[in-house]
Amino acid sequence: MSGFLPDEPSAEVRVSPNFGPRRDTLKPDMIVLHYTGMATGPGAEAWLCDPASEVSAHYLVHEDGRVVQMVRESDRAWHAGKSSWFGRTDINSCSVGIEIVNPGHSLGYPAFPRRQIDAVIGLCAGIVQRHFIPAQRVLAHSDVAPGRKIDPGEKFPWNALFAAGVGHLVPAAPVRRGAVVKAGDTGPDVEALQSMLAVYGYGVEISGVFDRQTGIVVEAFQRHFRPRLVDGVADGSTIRTLQRLLASAKAILSK
Repeated sequence: MSGFLPDEPSAEVRVSPNFGPRRDTLKPDMIVLHYTGMATGPGAEAWLCDPASEVSAHYLVHEDGRVVQMVRESDRAWHAGKSSWFGRTDINSCSVGIEIVNPGHSLGYPAFPRRQIDAVIGLCAGIVQRHFIPAQRVLAHSDVAPGRKIDPGEKFPWNALFAAGVGHLVPAAPVRRGAVVKAGDTGPDVEALQSMLAVYGYGVEISGVFDRQTGIVVEAFQRHFRPRLVDGVADGSTIRTLQRLLASAKAILSK
């Protein structure tokens, strides 16, 4: 990668050896956001550039807003792992991966600083423009790898990104007591829930049985789109928020 110039003009460059060509002539059509889940930003940066780690990302965003590019956007970084969206399983070949410095749930999970989020917004906006990425395909690691990953987590301010024109969001329906679809339930209500999640892109089997995987996917949906309560139970708020999200996506696609 000699002569590596950053795709994002404001980014520093620190080349990671952990990359390869995108497969099947795929090009980036989504952004996947992560948190680093490590104690320090410098430690995360070093790990993403260590051949022994066999992981990387296209970008790392530090707490102070510094952006470091490690892999060219034209190349395949190793950030998503086992994952899927709309049935596609090689997410690394069709995405740009952004690691956001935050120690994560196991190390206290602090709020994301505003200057860091401003940098993420600017970075995403540039990637969206360069690759014509739809709003609905700015996603969390937890969206494409439910259960296996929970980052960037329920504290990540998706609303700030959406207000700046990045990503897809609708107002979450209020959490109220009422009927729920939960673990162990079966029948058409469960099938309808699974179908809506699959239509949006989540990897869930449409079986009519609210099994463990369905609960995991519901939790992933909540973590991104209804973060006030992340419990894997499809209450009225979760279902109405999902319905709103699908209606909004349909309206965007019809334009």
